[in-house]
Amino acid sequence: MPDTVLIAFDGSPLSERALTYAIETFSEAALTTIYVINPIDSVIDVEAGGLPVAEDWYDNAQDRATRIHTTATELAAEHDIALTTATVVGRPAPAILEYAADQGVDQIVMGSHGRTGIDRTLLGSVAETVTRRARIPVTIISGLS
Repeated sequence: MPDTVLIAFDGSPLSERALTYAIETFSEAALTTIYVINPIDSVIDVEAGGLPVAEDWYDNAQDRATRIHTTATELAAEHDIALTTATVVGRPAPAILEYAADQGVDQIVMGSHGRTGIDRTLLGSVAETVTRRARIPVTIISGLS
C-alpha cells in the first residue's frame, strides 16, 4: 500500500469520485489533493471578459482554488480523513507529475472523461499524459458508465 497519494481534484463530480475512491482505498495513506491553475484557461476568460478580467485573473483563480479545496476537505472530513491540499500553476499534466516527484508521492488517483476518437485528439487527455509519463502507479477513475 502507498504511504502518500496525490489526487487530482478540480471540484467536478468525476474528481469527487476519484477522491472518494482514494479515501476508501488508501485510508491509511497521507492524502493530498492538487488543483492546477492553468494560465491558458485565464487567457480564454480574458478574451471573453476583457480588461477587467485580465487584471483579476490570478486572484479569481486563487479564489476558485480555495473553494475547490474547501469542497475536498469537507468530503474527506465526512470520512474522518485529514487531507492536505496543494495549488500549483502550470499545464495540468506536467504540474501534477512535477508535484508528485518533488513530494515523493507513491500513487496518483485522478478522473478521466473517457473521450475517444477526435475529441481525445483535439482536446488531449491530462489523465493519459500523466499515466504515460508517471514513474509511479496511477489509478484512473473513468467517467464512462
